[in-house]
Amino acid sequence: MAESVVTHLLTKLTQFFENELRHLTGGQEEALSVRGELERVRAFLRVADTLEESDDEVRVWVKQLRNTAYEMEDVLDEFSLILRHDHGVGFTGLISRMSCCIRNLKARYRITSEIKHINSRVKDICDGHRRLRHKFSRAQQDQSSTNTDNSWQDHRGNALLLDKTDLVGIERPKNELMGRLLKGAFRREVISVVGMGGLGKTTLVKQVYEDPAVKKHFTIYAWITLSRSSKIEEHLKDMLDQIMRVIRKPIPPGANTMNSHWLKMIIKDLLQRRRYLIVLDDAWHINKWDAIKHALPNNGHGSRVIITTRNADLASTSCKEFSGLLKNMEPLDPEQSWKLFCQKTFQGNSCPSHLEEICKYILRKCEGLPLAIVAISGVLAAKDKQRIDEWDVVRRSLRAEIDGNDRLKNLKRVLSLSFSDLPYYLKSCFLHLSVFPERHLIERRRLTRLWVAEGFVERQEGKTLDEVAKEYFSELLNRSLIQVAETTTDGRVKLCRIHDFQREIITSKSRDQTFATITKEQTDMWPEKVRRLSLHNSLQAAQQNRSLSHLRSLYMFGVDRGIIDLVLGCDIKLLNVLDMQASPLSKFPVQVVDWYYLRYISFRHTEIKTIPSSIGRLQNLETLDLKYTNVTRLPVEILKLRKLRHLLVYRYENISYLYNKYGFKALTDIGALQSLEKLCYIEASDERNDILMRELGKLTQLSRVGILKLRKEDGRPLCSSIAKLTNLCALSVASVDDDEILDLQHLTSPPQLLQRIYLRGRLEMLPNWLATLNSLVKLHLRWSRLKDDPLVSLQNLPNLVHLELLQVYEGKTLCFKSKGFRKLRILGLDNFDELRSVEVEEGAMPCLEKLIIQRCKLLEKLPSGIEYLTKLKVLEFFDMPDELVKKFVQDEQDKDYQKVARIPEVYYGYWRDGGWDVQSIERSSEGNASPRQGTSMRSSEFPPCWK
Repeated sequence: MAESVVTHLLTKLTQFFENELRHLTGGQEEALSVRGELERVRAFLRVADTLEESDDEVRVWVKQLRNTAYEMEDVLDEFSLILRHDHGVGFTGLISRMSCCIRNLKARYRITSEIKHINSRVKDICDGHRRLRHKFSRAQQDQSSTNTDNSWQDHRGNALLLDKTDLVGIERPKNELMGRLLKGAFRREVISVVGMGGLGKTTLVKQVYEDPAVKKHFTIYAWITLSRSSKIEEHLKDMLDQIMRVIRKPIPPGANTMNSHWLKMIIKDLLQRRRYLIVLDDAWHINKWDAIKHALPNNGHGSRVIITTRNADLASTSCKEFSGLLKNMEPLDPEQSWKLFCQKTFQGNSCPSHLEEICKYILRKCEGLPLAIVAISGVLAAKDKQRIDEWDVVRRSLRAEIDGNDRLKNLKRVLSLSFSDLPYYLKSCFLHLSVFPERHLIERRRLTRLWVAEGFVERQEGKTLDEVAKEYFSELLNRSLIQVAETTTDGRVKLCRIHDFQREIITSKSRDQTFATITKEQTDMWPEKVRRLSLHNSLQAAQQNRSLSHLRSLYMFGVDRGIIDLVLGCDIKLLNVLDMQASPLSKFPVQVVDWYYLRYISFRHTEIKTIPSSIGRLQNLETLDLKYTNVTRLPVEILKLRKLRHLLVYRYENISYLYNKYGFKALTDIGALQSLEKLCYIEASDERNDILMRELGKLTQLSRVGILKLRKEDGRPLCSSIAKLTNLCALSVASVDDDEILDLQHLTSPPQLLQRIYLRGRLEMLPNWLATLNSLVKLHLRWSRLKDDPLVSLQNLPNLVHLELLQVYEGKTLCFKSKGFRKLRILGLDNFDELRSVEVEEGAMPCLEKLIIQRCKLLEKLPSGIEYLTKLKVLEFFDMPDELVKKFVQDEQDKDYQKVARIPEVYYGYWRDGGWDVQSIERSSEGNASPRQGTSMRSSEFPPCWK
């Protein structure tokens, strides 16, 4: 963590030397000295991070360095603020300048003194570093000698000695793995068992490994625990030793002194003619797998390799290389969790009724994680079952229990290992998740933008900061530290979350490292200097009596207006991030425009209506998120924000089938914002649209753009501009009304990175360039009213996953040809006025999983050939003819009923009395459809299954 802070400060120092150093009279040498000392010490911080958990001396040293780096950053920014003071013009400005000059002299003297003081402290800290250097060197040479790794191996050994009676929910995954081991292909295969720490991956695989049928099936078997710190030669020697014991032969002479190459040669020769099972337990990094895999021959005898890992990328890569099975380890379901909890807490007896509510609350926090359930059960089992107050203390103070209770040390150790293994640039990103409330669903794009604004994301040549941040997110996902909560229809992560226990641990680390201050209880105390503040409800913040002058980031969740006014009224001039999403705001807070360093502002889901012209002062602003507000215009001063990368100003209205989107009135000179990457949505209905369309062509960094209220004559200049936007991935265009023609035929060279296109408005013909977009994964067409069948042009798009067509075609028949739409998974057909039949040829849409048909009033029957859609999981009919619905709902003798019977989920519904009546068809235990009572849902918006 300290490495990240120091790296960020060194970047800021470099900028300071380029732009401000000449103004710092008498402090130049001191500032240069600070930078030199920090550069020398940075190389050792990575090792210090690994020792921080187990060494108090190192922990204190790292904390001192981190706090000093924070202080230096504050001093630099305060000095820059002084230089940027706006004095105004005229006589008043002259007086202000003279007065400010005197104050500046005093301020420069104070800042120079502070830099000298900081330099002295840095030198003292670096002297401490030299005293610790021997410890660092020893740790680098032999990490395996540290107590932490040995204790971890001891705990893993305990997991391997569990009785079968201690195991819950293991039979089904065990049988699945057993089947893969004992049957199947004769080629060598890899089975990767992947999931977060504590899910029981090792326990499951050990049960399989020790099964007598497995031992009988394989001639050779070996279990290798891939300690993170051990060298590859040690693992290979261990493997060789186990192999020789199984075949009852002595270890080859000289094996103990052989290098990895010769050890792999010997192992490969021994395995070449035998059916073998090798378990590689607790694999962390791909390099360990790369070093061992060449010793495992593909001998055609049905050999198997099992890998347990938290790293999804390693699991996927190894399976692809060797072919085989990727097994995602699932948490226990609620019933299994309760069984295990009672088994461990009450020795198999039922839970006393007076403790049930408390126990179920604690169990929810475990979220099906077996290790967490067993650990917390061990704590509760020692409590007096008649003293409900003792149990309630555990419920209220789980974080403190995890930190201080010896019985929970192993749980903390297991979950903390993943954090400790992170590279420094990901540690800040992962700790940052602690600012979100418990069980909060976090939007992925919001999260990565915040990482950029916080300064966690380092620049990489040829990539935007957003692209690098997305890679950071993927890496945390691959390491099983973030859980996917929801994906988009084309497979992108939309919402994510973290496990409750994992959150408790990073919240504790966040507090210990003064990374963030999270307040959700009245008793939560703030540190002396708060750098990141996350308020989770309306607490008596005034009672904290803390200065916020060092605050860099402010997050608010569920806070009332009084607390908002209180906090925003403080001196927080160094603020970088202001996230007030869903706060009770009706007006833009005027003091915000004075916070020069703001890089990120979110007032999403508030009632704000206007933005002041003084927003032009925020020269560092990169993200302005006004989505779902009432803002419809922006001041022209917004064009001064030349660093702005995300400008999001729009809202939706969905009522029944009415679907309206509102943006903001476009600024004609929008081309001045040349850093823009995302621009949504501008309303273009203006007599100067030709100028606006040309201006868009200047925004060459755009990856996503949305334009509303387009007129036919705007089409040609818009196409000319789109051709220049070579980074464009998502394009949304809507005409001024549904009868206005979208004239988009003039785009001769469309951006080849385009992945998502949304077109709303009448098309005289389908733009011919659509069929050339090999990267296109999602296409929505609304109100196109084409005379010609659009499927002919679209069916060969190689990567199209989601196709939605609303009143697109005026013909009577839609035919999906054989071999067309090879990757399509979701298809929506809506409001085809003349459509009477849908035909699906055999071989068409082989991957289709979801089919939605609605408001096709003349459709006479189910799509012919629907039986060819063998992967279809969901079929939805809304506002369709009663006679058609009755066939597949009620008439068991009808062939349409039989076709629907095999589809797992079928929904039908109607819009009645201002709401939806939605029914789902029940199925018998044999999987057959039943017209009996289904589920009923009432909603004033789109049906919940229409997503």
